[in-house]
Amino acid sequence: MYDHCIIGGGIVGLAVAMALQERTPGASIVVLEKEAELAKHQTGHNSGVIHAGIYYAPGSLKAKLCREGAEATKRFCNENRIAFETCGKLLVATDDAEMQRMEALEDRARHNGIDYTRLSTAKLRADEPHIAGLGALLVHSTGIVDYAIVCHAMARKIEEQGGEIRRGVAVRAIHEHENGVRIESASGAIEARRLIACAGLQSDRIALMAGVKIDHRIVPFRGEYYALPASKAKVTQRLIYPIPDPDLPFLGIHLTRTIDGGMTVGPNAVLGFAREGYVKGSFALKDVGSMAAFAGFWKMARKNWRSAISEFANSASRARYLKECRKYCPSLTIDDLQKPQAGIRAQAVMADGSLVHDFLFKQTERMLHVCNAPSPAATSAIPIGRMIVDRLLEGGTTTISASPAREEARA
Repeated sequence: MYDHCIIGGGIVGLAVAMALQERTPGASIVVLEKEAELAKHQTGHNSGVIHAGIYYAPGSLKAKLCREGAEATKRFCNENRIAFETCGKLLVATDDAEMQRMEALEDRARHNGIDYTRLSTAKLRADEPHIAGLGALLVHSTGIVDYAIVCHAMARKIEEQGGEIRRGVAVRAIHEHENGVRIESASGAIEARRLIACAGLQSDRIALMAGVKIDHRIVPFRGEYYALPASKAKVTQRLIYPIPDPDLPFLGIHLTRTIDGGMTVGPNAVLGFAREGYVKGSFALKDVGSMAAFAGFWKMARKNWRSAISEFANSASRARYLKECRKYCPSLTIDDLQKPQAGIRAQAVMADGSLVHDFLFKQTERMLHVCNAPSPAATSAIPIGRMIVDRLLEGGTTTISASPAREEARA
């Protein structure tokens, strides 16, 4: 019997395994990943940003975890010789309404202790000649990295310290009993004293499989983005983000540098018809049926139909998509939108139709299910792993959630 079994080989599951090894030296740990490789879903389709935490309410758990996580991620990269770059991020205001919202963001940055500089129109034009705006906030500590590479380094560390990682093991059944948890798969059964499920896009199904009562479901949102050609890879030296609209659930289209020297533009946020369908047009009957049978999905749809129509229109028309990009980068052309790609965000939706934008845990005597680990979960993974282990070792049977905040579809 293992001391701990973790379901999910994404960055949160691996961070939990590392935290368990820190807190319980000598404990036997096994990580189960249904894919043949680690980080194949949300982590592997991540935008690669090390976030600073400017959006989150001062004093909130998300603000704290993001700051700690950015520092921990950079430290881990340095210790493991993983390439990253602290390139900074510009939040660009393109009209008067966005200038007002930018002032509110500046106040939030100040209270969160984030290192930033406010740029005037002239300073913005001088620093970033290809970027148009009335003003901007330059967040100095934002960085870029490849989180899949981070995951592989985490896995090596876990295995070097005696942990076991089993790839290609899909869980078929979970049974909690007095002395532990039995996890069944096609390759056999595993017994563990405790189970931690970090299953991302499949987290609600794993919880239901384990007999946990939940009042939410995972609804997939596709974050569609384009790679820019090599000729436009240097269009900006930083990340370029719009000022977020508080009436919309996602951040909006932005320019993102990648650690391999590329540049992407996006994402939008459209409803997905397959939880793991990254190719445009993907459709999974099981996933669509799960959404259609959940009353909370229809309540959410009624609340957000206007933004949904707009996002679908941007998805269908590259010209509309380009128009959003040109608000702050007017030099882009339709031919610059190349190599369409997508990430999929596991969006937890409650029975009342509300979107869960913070942590949602379900805990029993022997299990802890991470039902929602919101963006920036990749940035914050290391302290999130420690927080999860704290909750696990405290014991009890609880449901834990926190306050809402803004997210992006490409996690």
